[in-house]
Amino acid sequence: MTREEKKQAIDKLTDVLSASKNVYLADLSGMDADQTNKLRRLCFSKGVALQVVKNTLLKKAMESCDKDYDELYDVLKGNTSMMLSETANAPAKAITEFLQKNKGAEKPLFKGAFVEESVYSADQLAILEQLKSKEELIGDIITLLQSPAKNVISALQSGGNTLTGLLKTLEKRAQ
Repeated sequence: MTREEKKQAIDKLTDVLSASKNVYLADLSGMDADQTNKLRRLCFSKGVALQVVKNTLLKKAMESCDKDYDELYDVLKGNTSMMLSETANAPAKAITEFLQKNKGAEKPLFKGAFVEESVYSADQLAILEQLKSKEELIGDIITLLQSPAKNVISALQSGGNTLTGLLKTLEKRAQ
């Protein structure tokens, strides 16, 4: 690569990092073409962009970005791939699902992540997988808010039926 090509690659990576809220780093070394294609398909189906990057270019892009990626510099060794997603837990779920489907596979190996201004280390993949997305949290809140209203409506409807039945019974007794 010439200096100009490197500068263009760094600028492009900087733009990608600036626009991404969730950046996962993984090691795909040792995976054959078939496994890599399966992982790429799985990532695509989950809305995760997978991109192999050079560590030096990625580090320079991280340094020139306005976000604080300092804690991830240590993991930029060996083979590194970026997994980018709008949903915070999608890359973690993709890695876990791939490892479960391909028993005995050790790769992809999770190296670290930058998720919405927080840095996660390699041993925190399970925590990231359990994070709820914004849509899931909104759904939970709506469910919680609807529950009391449903209970009130249900009580009013059943109470109305009981009250109507009671009035009819009293009317029949009065006759």
